[in-house]
Amino acid sequence: MIRSNQLLKVWRTVLLQGRAGTASMAQVRTSLHKELDGIKEAGTWKGERIITSKQGPSIHVQGSKNDILNFCANNYLGLSSHPEVIEAGKKALDTHGAGLSSVRFICGTMDIHKELEEKIAKFHGKEDSILYASCFDANAGLFEVLLGAEDAVISDELNHASIIDGIRLCKAKRLRYQHRNMEDLEKQLIAAKDCGKKLIATDGVFSMDGFVAPLPDICKLADKYNAMVFIDECHGTGFFGPTGRGTDEHFGISDKIDIVNSTLGKALGGAAGGYTAGPKELTTLLRQRSRPYLFSNALPPPVVACASKALDLIISNTDLPQKVLNNTRRFRSRMVDAGFKLSGDPDHPICPVMLGDARLANTFADEMLERGIYVIGFSYPVVPKGKARIRVQLSAAHSESDVDRAVDAFIEIGRKLKVIS
Repeated sequence: MIRSNQLLKVWRTVLLQGRAGTASMAQVRTSLHKELDGIKEAGTWKGERIITSKQGPSIHVQGSKNDILNFCANNYLGLSSHPEVIEAGKKALDTHGAGLSSVRFICGTMDIHKELEEKIAKFHGKEDSILYASCFDANAGLFEVLLGAEDAVISDELNHASIIDGIRLCKAKRLRYQHRNMEDLEKQLIAAKDCGKKLIATDGVFSMDGFVAPLPDICKLADKYNAMVFIDECHGTGFFGPTGRGTDEHFGISDKIDIVNSTLGKALGGAAGGYTAGPKELTTLLRQRSRPYLFSNALPPPVVACASKALDLIISNTDLPQKVLNNTRRFRSRMVDAGFKLSGDPDHPICPVMLGDARLANTFADEMLERGIYVIGFSYPVVPKGKARIRVQLSAAHSESDVDRAVDAFIEIGRKLKVIS
């Protein structure tokens, strides 16, 4: 199997040959075929199932005759196809059009963009917020603007790829600490003591494992070493914490977090978009210098309206996070009792069912689909080798009977494949 670095060498060789007039696309195609064959042989091939309905707790999947229960979407509150969210998008399409055909600073800023930014800032208890096309873009745009060569960023080693890529773009001293290891974080903070600004960067919830960052301990170290705290709240905003404000609310330390990046593409309507919420001076500077903001089209009006309505529903329905929590505890309790090994925080709706073998995870997921349950096997390079799993995600839109049906299918297949006895 040709590894990625080997493939890069092949590309370079072919490009150099091309300049000499001897290369052909056929050579590249051959090397790509070898790479693809290697993925299949390793059992880590990731197929794409085709959904032919709205996103929801129950969906239609191409090739399946009956409705399928969906247990792997980021639709934590079931708002992706909520009637009021859909209606808000339709109205915005009529009043504000399909898109802006422009970036924000030219002619891409509408009243609804500013209204949503104000609403997001208030939701997180921050002075201001700034919208992006995705949270990936928000993470790509933050660190380069905030940190200079004299500064330092200290990042959890298992942070999301978008945080890692964003940090790579900045000139600050880059330090990593072992995953959720506060002793190692302190060592890195000591190593950065002579730097100017110091920023600790962490996911609020680590999406592959469902573990929650130890924010209270992180904030204590930040106070001790005069550092700022940044969290990516994509898997917390809207549903985690008593009123869905996220990981910082879960721990009761919202005032200790300096910068929050999150997404509109999960619990907040599930369409697209991301944002940074924090000090007014920061968001103002991002509007002047953040490259993903300056050089990407503004969020389409229907997407903005859908997210805004989803946020309204979250604010007015404070029982939604409790529904997610109840379903999470029901699923975890029954699965553990059945003998499955689950990863993650007991109160978070990301519930990875650990299987180890990539081929087993894919086979297990296919068997689940045959029984009307949509889940996906996660394997390398999405997760480390030897740690393949099925990542189950609970939603407020799931009924207790939905949860029980999923667990029953897990137990039946788990026994068939000798995962449990």
